[in-house]
Amino acid sequence: MPSFVYQARDTATGREIRSTMEAASEQAAIAALLNRNLLVLSIQEKVAKRGRIGGSKIGLADLVLFTRQLATMIDAGLAMVQSLQALAEQTTNKAMRDVIKDVCSRVEGGDSFSAALAKHPKVFNRLYTCMVEAGEKGGLLAEILARLATYLENSARLRKKVKSAMMYPTAVTVIAIGITIFLLVKVVPVFGEIFSGFGAKLPAPTQWLISTSNFFKGNIILILGAMGGSVYGWLYFIKTTKGREFWDRWRIKLPIFGVIAHKIVLARVTRTLASLIRSGVPILEVLNIVANTSGNVVMEKAVRSAAVDIERGDGISNSLGRHPIFPPMVVRMITAGEQTGKIDSMLERVADFLDEEIETTLSGLTSLIEPLLIVFLGVVVGGIVICMFLPIFKMSEIINPPGK
Repeated sequence: MPSFVYQARDTATGREIRSTMEAASEQAAIAALLNRNLLVLSIQEKVAKRGRIGGSKIGLADLVLFTRQLATMIDAGLAMVQSLQALAEQTTNKAMRDVIKDVCSRVEGGDSFSAALAKHPKVFNRLYTCMVEAGEKGGLLAEILARLATYLENSARLRKKVKSAMMYPTAVTVIAIGITIFLLVKVVPVFGEIFSGFGAKLPAPTQWLISTSNFFKGNIILILGAMGGSVYGWLYFIKTTKGREFWDRWRIKLPIFGVIAHKIVLARVTRTLASLIRSGVPILEVLNIVANTSGNVVMEKAVRSAAVDIERGDGISNSLGRHPIFPPMVVRMITAGEQTGKIDSMLERVADFLDEEIETTLSGLTSLIEPLLIVFLGVVVGGIVICMFLPIFKMSEIINPPGK
């Protein structure tokens, strides 16, 4: 049931009261307060926070499961309220259960399903609510929910593959950095004390490593602080408007990784376009939603610019083709879709093709990165070990220098 924050005045004492209450609607809340002899000064509904209610988090997997099960129930002929009640009872995620119960209460109170979902914008984004609204208007809610579930499943699968592909190199890099710091702070100084007792000139690589170790050990707090500050500064910078635009522009131009990032953005945009156009959402609203959900400032600007051209009467392919972020292959496929009247199917094919290319690139990149990381780790650790044992190989020269 929705919660309302209100400010009221007690008519008997004149005392102002600020509190919260639950009611089926705003009118019901006002009526309940009037029955308590409270004059309502202001009242506002509390909106759910982003993906988190009651301390729990709502993940994409929970949303996919909810959408797929609801589509099945609606398609089987169950009423919306009955379906929502059943889903609320069987959901294990407490946060998702609270959201479903709230949506169910609103639907029972007379709200449309899409309007009830819109009260939780951080759980059900604009794309979700627009597709549901189009399904309600066209009488195809079950079909639209099934399409939406498929879209979310594809997005979740792609995100999972990218994360799993990056997990191994990230873990190996962190381990390599940790081993290097341990050797510089704990191991190298011990060898340095041993070699200092010889009183002879050490080989250049060994002397450089000992000097580096002494500098790192003496300034470890400053170095770690500088590293942490740099990471924090970079993360803060890319959250700003200029920083985000700078990063979004350059990350799709990076070698190898930029190609993957570019294809991920294109796949997301084309799949979203296909889903919304197929659901019957007006094209200008489609482009507005696509721009907001693209995840890249460069793509967002390109789509918004294309929306202006389309509003003036230009075609979708011509409008998008003016922007370099859309490759010629994608533009030609969209042109073919416009000419045949099957632009949604063509966009779906483009998205599937891009997903396959991303998977192939990630698989090849993972196979390439594994030996490179092993070589990198071997060079770093092996280099330190060789530098430390180099004086031992020349022990006779160090103990008995030539000319003595």
